[in-house]
Amino acid sequence: MAPRYEPKDAAYRAASIAGFRSRAALKLRELDAKFGLLRPGARVLDLGCWPGGWLQVAARAVGPGGLVVGVDREPVEALDFDNVKTIVADVSSQEALRAVEALLTKPVHVVLSDLAPKLTGVRDVDRARHAALCECVIVYCERFLDSGGRCLVKLFSDSEADITELLRARFAKVSKHRPGTTRKGSSEIYAVASGYARPTSSGC
Repeated sequence: MAPRYEPKDAAYRAASIAGFRSRAALKLRELDAKFGLLRPGARVLDLGCWPGGWLQVAARAVGPGGLVVGVDREPVEALDFDNVKTIVADVSSQEALRAVEALLTKPVHVVLSDLAPKLTGVRDVDRARHAALCECVIVYCERFLDSGGRCLVKLFSDSEADITELLRARFAKVSKHRPGTTRKGSSEIYAVASGYARPTSSGC
């Protein structure tokens, strides 16, 4: 029997007490503590940033000398950080790519993605949708990630092996971690890729 879904479990309450907009913020904070993803002065691109929990964590970590750019189809309610800029667009669209390009004057140090597809219940369809989102993340890395940069992307068990292979073809090292605040029964896991090698040219 699958565990009962509790939208306001202990992790949700802890995130709320800490002032975060989502329980997912605790996952990023844990991943950052383990892998040192977010450093003062860094430039960060957050794909699928709504409702803004990851933006909050990243903005605090990079400080006033850094920059965090978030992209999502849903508008993010204004955050009390001068170093955060958000774009309302589908991450898979050319519009989003152009908008990010217009905001960035230099490559980013980190690409974050907590993107997840809308599930249909049909395994092959859901797997293909998630793979497409991860491939989209790789396009953003090719366009905007600096040499030696890092990428954090959410994976699910059905497509984990395929996406890990794509990451390993572009990054020197790929590690995986399941945050302690992940809901019981969830198949999600996060891949942390480091040591990005920028291609000589890329398409989109």
